[in-house]
Amino acid sequence: MASLSEVLNGDGKKNLVVDDCCTLIDQEVADKGGLSGLAIKAGYSAVKNIKPGFIRHVVSDLLPEFANALDPIFQEAKTKAVPVSGHFNSNSGRVADALLSITDEKAKRSTSGVVKGTYERLRGTAKKNVESAIPRLGKLIEKHTN
Repeated sequence: MASLSEVLNGDGKKNLVVDDCCTLIDQEVADKGGLSGLAIKAGYSAVKNIKPGFIRHVVSDLLPEFANALDPIFQEAKTKAVPVSGHFNSNSGRVADALLSITDEKAKRSTSGVVKGTYERLRGTAKKNVESAIPRLGKLIEKHTN
């Protein structure tokens, strides 16, 4: 069985996956409300304005690492013959932790004060926000792996 990284990054599929990931991020940010939503929207806007295409570039760079981190959970779904989206939803904490372990390391090594500062301000609510994106993420992965 192919790894999630092989599937999402191969056969000219990576650009389509990155496009869908950027759309997912935009949708998740747009859906945020209240004071914390305002902070997320402001932080996202600040990071997005660092330079045109910054978010797309970051998503493209992180996709192989994210796919590797999610592969064990993806393989569990395949082994159990259950829908990936449902398995991700049932394991949303594990999925969020896998993704955040990657971004935590990247933020720690970032040389951009804007990126580092924004990440540090939003990290406290990051797991909750990543978990809320799991249904969309599971569907995105199903779309590109079926």
